[in-house]
Amino acid sequence: MIRVLPSSPISDERGLLEGCPVPFISPLGSRSASALENARILLIKPSSLGDIVHAFPVVSAIKTQWPGSHITWLVKRQWADLVERAEGIDRVWPVEMTIRSWIREGRALRAQRFDIAIDLQGLFRSAIVARFSGAPTRIGFANGREGSPWFYTQRIPVLSPDIHAVDRYLSVAAALGSSLPGKPRFGLRLLEKDMATVRELCRRKGFSMDKPWVAMNIGARWPTKRWPLASFAAVVDQLHETHRDPVVMIGSADERAYTNRLMALTDRPFVDLSGEIPLGCLPALLSTATAMITNDSGPMHIAAALGVPIITMFGPTSAIRTGPYGAGHHVLAGQVSCSPCFSRVCRHDPELECLHLIKPTQVVDVIRPLLAAHVPCR
Repeated sequence: MIRVLPSSPISDERGLLEGCPVPFISPLGSRSASALENARILLIKPSSLGDIVHAFPVVSAIKTQWPGSHITWLVKRQWADLVERAEGIDRVWPVEMTIRSWIREGRALRAQRFDIAIDLQGLFRSAIVARFSGAPTRIGFANGREGSPWFYTQRIPVLSPDIHAVDRYLSVAAALGSSLPGKPRFGLRLLEKDMATVRELCRRKGFSMDKPWVAMNIGARWPTKRWPLASFAAVVDQLHETHRDPVVMIGSADERAYTNRLMALTDRPFVDLSGEIPLGCLPALLSTATAMITNDSGPMHIAAALGVPIITMFGPTSAIRTGPYGAGHHVLAGQVSCSPCFSRVCRHDPELECLHLIKPTQVVDVIRPLLAAHVPCR
């Protein structure tokens, strides 16, 4: 059986935040939350790509409430270009999250004299960085892993395990005293230089991003998140028969092997941009897509943040916790007894049944009305 969620189920989780009190934090000692107006804040969220996107609304909420605050985002170097496109970030601090770098980065961070360190990663390494930063107030989740809560001065309770990551992160802003918006704002900046870069690249590839086109992402970090390539190939061929809008593959250079295999499986052409688009330019590209067909992946969350309609196949993970955020998206999930298992290795027999139950015709049936209407959910 296939379960189809017509949109990301955010309303119930938002209700958890609005209906239950979040403990108010007076982060700067006895002074009121108005002191945050000039606070120096270290936001620790080094990875991964989708989780970083989920944290963007925290920045927006803090900056809306306290526009004079200064926010430094500590992030793994490979994702820094995306964070640089986030509105409200005053400084991006790229790091290599290795043991050797902890003390070095800690000393440099301490010199910045941060008032507050917010650890959204919730791991031993990130909590250590918060401690080394010298910030007198260190905030993280009470259920952080690897002993991380021991390093916090303020621990934010997680009201339910089945709450979307965006809303869980926003509970930190709420605890600081920020008013939560009815619709979280991701604040991805679409720079003119990025638009010019992707426009020229698309021109060289033979299609115009100013006309309707479909983004497709066939990769994912976990093998258990990857819908079969043969199924993606069938979608490409079926869409070509009824809609001639270009299907454009996106992804990293590491995923070129997948697109090469896909090319051997398809009868119809597609545009391959895997490894061609710099991460910082990816929002500019995806902002023009009519819709996106994708595995559960980082690029999916970038597109969802931009309001692009998502059709996604979920297997081992939970769409309630990490599905495409917002309305207008479609999650296809095969119903098996062990799903969601949150495992990178499938131990079910038959293997990956949760994904194999999702058929190409079901994906095509969902996306066809979107292509006919050309109406994005943004």
